[in-house]
Amino acid sequence: MSQQAGRSAPETAAASVAVVDYGLGNLHSVTRGLERAGASVEVTDDPDAFRAADGVVLPGVGAFREGVENADPLREDLLAVAETDTPLFGICLGMQMLLTDSEEGSAGEATVHGLDLIPGTNVRFAGDRNIPHMGWNDLTVERSHPLVDGLDGDEPAVGGASGTADGVDEPDVGIAADEPGDGDAAGGSVDGRYAYFVHSYYAVPEDQSAVVATTEYGTRFPAVIADESGTVFGTQFHPEKSGETGLQILRNFVSRCAR
Repeated sequence: MSQQAGRSAPETAAASVAVVDYGLGNLHSVTRGLERAGASVEVTDDPDAFRAADGVVLPGVGAFREGVENADPLREDLLAVAETDTPLFGICLGMQMLLTDSEEGSAGEATVHGLDLIPGTNVRFAGDRNIPHMGWNDLTVERSHPLVDGLDGDEPAVGGASGTADGVDEPDVGIAADEPGDGDAAGGSVDGRYAYFVHSYYAVPEDQSAVVATTEYGTRFPAVIADESGTVFGTQFHPEKSGETGLQILRNFVSRCAR
């Protein structure tokens, strides 16, 4: 895999972030969002860069099996990050890969296993709902975590954006998308704010204490999860495509990395 550097000026960055390049992921949008949040970003598959960074982001779009197989050469290096105090942030498929396994990774072929940093599985939406789930959903914060701080404000009105699910290409709308409720509100948490989701499977952690925030699409499911240490966490939604809510999430991550 190739390496490419982010565009942030190091002297203005609050923290350095390594975005894992394993062949899947919204690398451009994630990089741009993190830079807007104050990070110096390097997109890389170099384990030395993971060790040197203040934080590591595991992005991802597409299928669980392909994601796990592509990232497998970096498995031990990602596990090593999780053993330190360095924050490890999974986004969408990247969040699902933090779990033990997925129904998607066991259908028809030999089972592939996730990183098992947050024990649990990923299951497919059932019922008569359209799959993939694509669109804005409001967040319900279930417990405190630094990732979900900020942005109390008025009830937002739903806007529009695009995303990617299960390998479907999408326009790069970026973090400046017309997210419902953009504004100057600050303080509190992202409870009640809207984020942009694109996925067909959702996480079911073994321990409900791993659930930081939830949303609903036919069933209530985790939107944000975190391990017991609080340094390994993920969002099922795309913060880089979730307007001001997503930017606040990324700022919170960068602030956590800067400690």
